[in-house]
Amino acid sequence: MVVDDEAAVRRVLVMRLQLAGYRVICAEDGEEALSLFHQEQPDLVVLDVMLPKLDGFAVCRRLRAESCVPIIFLSALDAIAERVSGLDLGADDYLPKPFSPKELEARIATILRRVGRGSASAEPREVPSGSGVLRVGDLVVDTNRRQVTRDSERIGLTYTEFSLLELLFREPGRVVPRAEILEQLWGYPPRRAADLRVVDVYVARLRGKLEPDPRNPELILTVRGTGYASQRMAEASLAANG
Repeated sequence: MVVDDEAAVRRVLVMRLQLAGYRVICAEDGEEALSLFHQEQPDLVVLDVMLPKLDGFAVCRRLRAESCVPIIFLSALDAIAERVSGLDLGADDYLPKPFSPKELEARIATILRRVGRGSASAEPREVPSGSGVLRVGDLVVDTNRRQVTRDSERIGLTYTEFSLLELLFREPGRVVPRAEILEQLWGYPPRRAADLRVVDVYVARLRGKLEPDPRNPELILTVRGTGYASQRMAEASLAANG
């Protein structure tokens, strides 16, 4: 679903995305977007920030209350603060205007490969049965069902948040550079400082959901100047102060 109040943008994206093999539906304001989402249950939402009636941030907030559908923000507001605000609401990516339709297509393809088709459903997708269950402190991470629980209580994570958690804990203690995280989860290398900020925002979101004290993290550790690592790493090489 493409949500943008500019008819020219909608026309270009419909043409390009249909040529790429997608079925595309469109909305031109926030209220229409919510109504159409409930009718059609799209696999992914491309969402402009500056919209009539309800802005993109409000639409994202409403969608996240009921669905983990992937959301890519489009916005003429390229300030890092605006990008962080969108990601904090649970968006999966953020592309500033003017943008390259080819780059948007690449990001859409990467996200859909990662989450699978039908991602508008809140149900976890199937992953290869060779994965299994990871135990991290008092957390149980079920990679088959893509669920995280603590004391049998499920912790709600988006697809991107779970993928980040799985990447960091796949090899406990390994320092994962931010650029590597960006390429593995979002499918593109960092081209500007704000791109790496995407990774920082998602780490902060994970800490907020998983850490007893997010300001003093114990599960996801910061390695200054490099990236992030899971717990159980040699203290000599860590700077675990958030």
